[in-house]
Amino acid sequence: MYRLRFRRNKNLRTTWLALLVACLSTPVFAQKHPPKQTPDSGQKQAETAGAQTADTQKEREEGEDKNPWKGLQYRLVGPFRGGRVVAVSGVVGQDNVYYFGSTAGGVWKTTDGGLNWKPIFDKTKDASPAIGAIAVSESDPNVVYVGTGEACIRGNIVGGNGVHKSIDAGKTWKFVGLADTHAIGRLAVHPKNPDIAFVAALGHPFADNEERGIFRTQDGGKTWQKVLYKDAQTGAIDVVFDPSNSNVLFAALWQARRTPWSLDSGGVGSGLYRSRDGGTTWKELKGHGLPEGILGRIGITVSAANFNRVWAVIEAEKGGIYRSDDGGDSWHLTTDDHRFRQRAWYYSHIFADPKSEDTVYILNTAAYRSNDGGKTFSRIRAPHGDHHALWIDPTNPKRLANGNDGGATISTDGGDSWTSVYNQPTAQFYHVITDNRFPYYIYGAQQDNSTVAIASASPKGAIDRPDWYDVGGGESGYIAPDPTDPEIVYAGSYGGEITRYDHRTGEEQAINPWPVNPIGWSAGDVKHRFQWTEPIAFSPHDPKTMYFAGEVLFKTTDSGMSWTIISPDLTRNDKSKQLSSGGPITKDNTGVEVYDTIFSVVESPVQKALIWAGTDDGLVQLTRDGGEHWENVTPKAMPDWGTVSMIEVSSREAGTAYLA
Repeated sequence: MYRLRFRRNKNLRTTWLALLVACLSTPVFAQKHPPKQTPDSGQKQAETAGAQTADTQKEREEGEDKNPWKGLQYRLVGPFRGGRVVAVSGVVGQDNVYYFGSTAGGVWKTTDGGLNWKPIFDKTKDASPAIGAIAVSESDPNVVYVGTGEACIRGNIVGGNGVHKSIDAGKTWKFVGLADTHAIGRLAVHPKNPDIAFVAALGHPFADNEERGIFRTQDGGKTWQKVLYKDAQTGAIDVVFDPSNSNVLFAALWQARRTPWSLDSGGVGSGLYRSRDGGTTWKELKGHGLPEGILGRIGITVSAANFNRVWAVIEAEKGGIYRSDDGGDSWHLTTDDHRFRQRAWYYSHIFADPKSEDTVYILNTAAYRSNDGGKTFSRIRAPHGDHHALWIDPTNPKRLANGNDGGATISTDGGDSWTSVYNQPTAQFYHVITDNRFPYYIYGAQQDNSTVAIASASPKGAIDRPDWYDVGGGESGYIAPDPTDPEIVYAGSYGGEITRYDHRTGEEQAINPWPVNPIGWSAGDVKHRFQWTEPIAFSPHDPKTMYFAGEVLFKTTDSGMSWTIISPDLTRNDKSKQLSSGGPITKDNTGVEVYDTIFSVVESPVQKALIWAGTDDGLVQLTRDGGEHWENVTPKAMPDWGTVSMIEVSSREAGTAYLA
């Protein structure tokens, strides 16, 4: 954290920056007439000093005990709906037991078929809360492996720190290695030996690293061998057993890279592989009907109903769903439907029905199923969109567990009906704020869902679903309740969207300062660049003045009916970081990669018109006159290109602010 301060005197106007330093000083006073010394005065002074020291220490300890915050405890107020889930598993032979892994909320378990979920990973020491994969041993359901770090590499993700294992069905967990894998796409446990498991490790999304590829343990996680590896830019995204022959495995390698301003999915490192000796050696599968050229993300599955039937969903120029009827020796394209190929880096999940060789599931923004060998697909009505994980009971294919952007849901009738997502509070919030009501309301924008206003207290006692409501905007933005009327709420979303919502009437109005939707365009091709989570802030001096940020700072004094630009471009405006994103195969310009934007804005409550702005490319800008003039006050010690995610200004000193 940095502390910034500017000072001004009558003769000289200066601005200076300093790191936050804690200083202790002891006052010293001179005495005109020192006390007369006696033979025993030294002893008395020592005794007095000792008593004072003891009293001071006692007062200090009592003061710590009187901490006014000590008795406060967190309480859950909602919303109780789920957040993004990319890992699910059921338990063969235990029809009501399931697990899911949240992308930021750890591992959860149900023993009543999804009616109630409980967190079982929270007390695991030093474990990442981001879960990328879960696998339960079929031969010993007490053995559960968990891989941390999700491999759906969004611009805002939580990294992992390896693999954890439970031998008591999730009661306790032990770290078993691969700490630097960072993101894990899939786990596969040998169907008859719980000590043999494979990990598909993607590695660091933002940097090269060696701990990526396919890893195997044959001793329950005590040791690991890297059995399939390409290079430091390429990781593994999928690995599966042939259900009929555990010596046969298929794996997919994926070359992918994230930066704060781009995603590149696909490269020469991506490929489909097969092993016929239990994972010791691997052969890349090329040609014979597979798409030529650069490949991206690949999902793979093998039919238990026909061991020769292998399916793959492949990101490529001529990508789509491919099928092999001879164990992977030759392939043919069954469909290139773009519904199954859109945002391939984020989805590309495929699962074979264990009882019907012609039934296969494909997950994307919606969930689909084919019953005719991949020729046609019908949509499965699930409670939420954006699907990432599916578990099918190998003994009963009507028993399903699905992971999507809204949580985990269970079906026992083949997908005709599903359990609720309103029983698993794993939401990811970008920002929270309160209003001035009593009791106050809490506002936030939930990733992959909507905005929400939640009452901090309810006349019924318990806070429940009727005590919260949507306030407009979208999943990623700031929220700003009107300071004079909390029933009016301003809410943002990606792409420069901002809405004004009136809770009394339910009316929602778009008040974007720039009306063109930038989705699909690169950051360099649009007039204004807006951050995925662009700031909204009211002036503490004038409740009619509100600020909204792109690469410039916008201001409105009439509830968003008109806007004025009050700054130049406050970013580095590096054109090399404003190119089209997605990679060589599938373009993906959805707003999250927009760079060179203002990330944080705040006006001093002490001095009107003193406004701070921090950017995602590492600058801190300051105006003292409401935007007429701006000054770059970036600390010299701050790393280049670091995101200024938050600025907290002093409530006492106009020129003091803290950065994070």
